[in-house]
Parts: sequence; structure tokens; C-alpha cells
Amino acid sequence: MPLDPRAQRLLSMVAAAPSSRERPSPEQRRQSLTKLMQLSRNDLGAVITRDGHLSGPAGPMRYRSYAPAADTRDPALRLPGFIYFHGGGLVAGSIDTHDKVAAALSAAAGCRLLSIDYRLAPEHKFPAAIEDAIAATNFVSNQAAALGIDTNRIVVGGDSAGATLAAAVCQHAKSATTLTIALQCLICPVLDFSRQWPSREQFGAGFLIDRTTWEADLADYVPEGIDVRNPLISPLCGPDLAGLPPAIIHTAEFDPMRDEGNAYAARLANAGVAVTHVCHDGMVHNFQALGAVLPQAKSALGMIGQQIRSLLAAAAPG
Repeated sequence: MPLDPRAQRLLSMVAAAPSSRERPSPEQRRQSLTKLMQLSRNDLGAVITRDGHLSGPAGPMRYRSYAPAADTRDPALRLPGFIYFHGGGLVAGSIDTHDKVAAALSAAAGCRLLSIDYRLAPEHKFPAAIEDAIAATNFVSNQAAALGIDTNRIVVGGDSAGATLAAAVCQHAKSATTLTIALQCLICPVLDFSRQWPSREQFGAGFLIDRTTWEADLADYVPEGIDVRNPLISPLCGPDLAGLPPAIIHTAEFDPMRDEGNAYAARLANAGVAVTHVCHDGMVHNFQALGAVLPQAKSALGMIGQQIRSLLAAAAPG
């Protein structure tokens, strides 16, 4: 399929903005993502939000919880839980930049969703973010009843680099006997820094996320001497994917990260993991967050919500 015309207009608008060919600073990347995420919308239903803190490895960690407004009328109702990690290359982004995306996912999936404000690089390098992600997942699992969450229906997910964390958490959970994850949800995931996939070469410039940015993110995130083949950095390098939770994976045709997401879906399926995979024709990285200009965002988030509902219902006991 050709690049969607509306996506092309978005890319042209981004390309017309003043920019430097030099490596962008963390602050420049944060400002750029904040501006881009102003194009987010929640078209999928009203939600009730609440901010809170959980105990993280380095101190209190902020989160924002969401619940479909219709389901908050009964405080005793235990809904599926969704632990969500925002994108931004592990350098940018926050629960504020991704507020509307998180709200849309909560409404679409019928989940109590907790969006996690994990630590960012370069102030906090690897493994800070993944340690926070594991701590947040343990918190939701351990405090499920108090949070109004059904401990047997917990989803771990994220977009872009947030999906990196989600995939890594699921691999970690295989060896954590007290941690049960029902489903993983990876949206435009970043999964492998160990090799140059063809889509990274083909779409490495001019397609919303570029090589200069992801190389800067990686340099800021990974300390010198750390092998990027570590599955906590590149989950696709995990040696054994058997036994992981069922996966919902959404990739985009014109995304530099497309090939590694598609490859992860294939490896999971080959390892016997149930996989629901959709590659969105004509779309670019992070399209699902840009509903103000890309109507496909609403349909994609709605589809993800329905997939989560269906898979959790199928997995429910009895």
C-alpha cells in the first residue's frame, strides 16, 4: 500500500519545521514529543482518572489510573487491569504526554489502566526504566484488590519504547512465580537494537522517527560496556520465548521499527504463544496516538480494545 495521504501531510508538516542535523538533546526530544502528542484524542469513551504514587526502586513513582466512567458506579467491581508504559525512546514522554492515549485504551478495553511515570534517561540510565516497570507490575499484581483489579486479568502493554519495557517485563515474569500476566499488548514496538533491520534502513529518515533520534536515545539510555543484545534492552534477542503471555502486536507499514515487531510476532507464534498481529497499511510510527490528524488512530485503538476484551473473556475461568 502507498503511504496514506494524511500521513504524508503530517510528515510534510513535520519536515517543514525548523530542525538541526546535529544530534538532538534530551530536552529537544522531550519538547518535540510533547508538541507531537498534542495531536492525540480520546474518541472512545469517558473515563475517570486519579493520580497516585507507588513505591519504586528509587523512591515514589507517579502513576495515573483510568477507569471507564460507566464502570466506576460500582466501587466493588473488579475490572481487568492494564499496566501501560508510554513511548518516547526511554528519554522523552510522560503520563501527561500520553494521557489521551491511555484514556482511549482504558475506555476501549474496559480496563482499569495504570499509566506509569518510569524514570527516563539520560538522568537515569539502563536498567532504571525496566526496574521501575517491573516494580509497577508487581505493585498492580500485589495491590489488585485495593485497585479494583481482577488479578487474573492483568495486561502489560505500551507503545514504542514503552512496548520495549512491556515485552521485557513479560520475559522477566516467566521466572517470577508470584507474577501472572494474562496478556501483553505491544503497539509499534521497539524490540531490537542488535542489528539494522531493512525497515530501519528504508524508513530511517522522514518517517516521524529518524535514525539520528533513535541513536541518540540509545546512547543516552545504555551505559558504555552494556551489550545491546541484552533481552531487557532488545527483547527480540530473548533466547526462549515459549511460555510468554498471549500477545497483541500492532505494527505500521511505514515504521522503521516494523520489521522487528513483525519478527517478534513470528517468533512468539513459532514458540507456541498465541499472537494477534495487525500491520496497519499506509501508517507511520506512533500513528495510533495522532487521532487529531489520522482517523486510523481511533480505529486502531478501538480494535486493540476489542481484542483485549475478547482474549481476556476467552481466558476467563469457567
